[in-house]
Amino acid sequence: MTARRAQERRVSQPHFSQPLRQIALMVIVLVLVAAGGWFAYGRILPIFAANPWLNGLILGVFVTGVLACFWQVAQLIHSVSWIERFAERRRNATAKGVSAIGADQDSAPRLLAPLAALLGVRGPIGGVISTGSARSILESVATRIDEARDITRYLANLLIFLGLLGTFYGLATTVPAVVNTIRALAPQEGQTAVEVFDKLMQGLEAQLGGMAVAFSSSLLGLAGSLVVGLLELFATHGQNRFYRELEEWLSGFTRLGIAGDDGERLDQASIVGFLDQIASQMSDLQSFYAERDEIREQEAIEADERVLLMARNVERLGQFMLDDSEANVGRMGEMAQSMSRLAAGQDKLVRATETRPDHMIEIGRALSRLAETQDRLARVAATPPGSDEARMHLRSIDEAMARLVEETATARQASNNELRREIVELTEALRALGRS
Repeated sequence: MTARRAQERRVSQPHFSQPLRQIALMVIVLVLVAAGGWFAYGRILPIFAANPWLNGLILGVFVTGVLACFWQVAQLIHSVSWIERFAERRRNATAKGVSAIGADQDSAPRLLAPLAALLGVRGPIGGVISTGSARSILESVATRIDEARDITRYLANLLIFLGLLGTFYGLATTVPAVVNTIRALAPQEGQTAVEVFDKLMQGLEAQLGGMAVAFSSSLLGLAGSLVVGLLELFATHGQNRFYRELEEWLSGFTRLGIAGDDGERLDQASIVGFLDQIASQMSDLQSFYAERDEIREQEAIEADERVLLMARNVERLGQFMLDDSEANVGRMGEMAQSMSRLAAGQDKLVRATETRPDHMIEIGRALSRLAETQDRLARVAATPPGSDEARMHLRSIDEAMARLVEETATARQASNNELRREIVELTEALRALGRS
């Protein structure tokens, strides 16, 4: 459906070509004719001087025919430029739903006046036209093109006629000269041979002058008709191409109606074409709905995939929270074991204090640190598991316990050393008493 609409939009867009190639060919022909006349000037001038009035008229008609051919091409250029602008305005107006009239800004050329009158006043429903309207536009354009062609055709035929007119005029002057020459050859009294020969020469000169008029006019007329016909051929090629492009553009938004135009009855071919068009539109409509259902099904599949992905993420989040709680329970068990070990260490320190009262100060310091550690453990137990504050307290507790173990070991080593020293002194004192 989308591809068909895009194709219809491309067909409705103007694709008109300027007659640049035809203009180039016409200019080349004129350049070749001018070059040939320049090189043959010495021979053409006597031919032209044989009858300057008639040959001058032929030359004037030739120039008029050349200008008429170029005028047709110039009119075609103006028509192509105008219809491109008109088609652009009409397409924009149809898309926006407003009128496409714009004759006050850009007047239509004479060749496309019916098209502007018919399509320029159509409102938002002017997106399509009937076959009768399209046929009327094409017939009107073809009529105006034929009118322009008739001018150049008439001028080309006029050149041939003037050439034939000069030919018959020259023959009309030649025949009486022949009669007069024959009469002049009759012998008279007292006439010498030289006089007779002079009359013969005068008669032949008159005959040859008439033949020169005949052949010069015919030559110029036929040559001019040939050149004008060639220029008309190139101009006709450009007009035919413009007509074909206009027909293709109009066919892009021409639709067959259910009733004939001007009360005419539809024939069987028109009905078949209309039914084919209806079937094509129904097929396009089915394709459109199938494409829409496919798009909706694809969107539903994508939505299900997103819901499944969300459920997986929620499951992962729950598993992560469960693992985190199990890890917190493990850390709480480790903290309980640490507190049990600290309690056992307190008992040992109490016993050591009772055994060695000399180290009461150091033991008191250790007990104060142990009390601080217990306070920290209590705060950690009150802190929610997994928080940054709990981690910091655990780290400080680990450091305090490490220092406490180190100081306890140092105090125990010092106590043992002091006990050994006292035992050694006691032994020496006993030995001294034994010797005395």
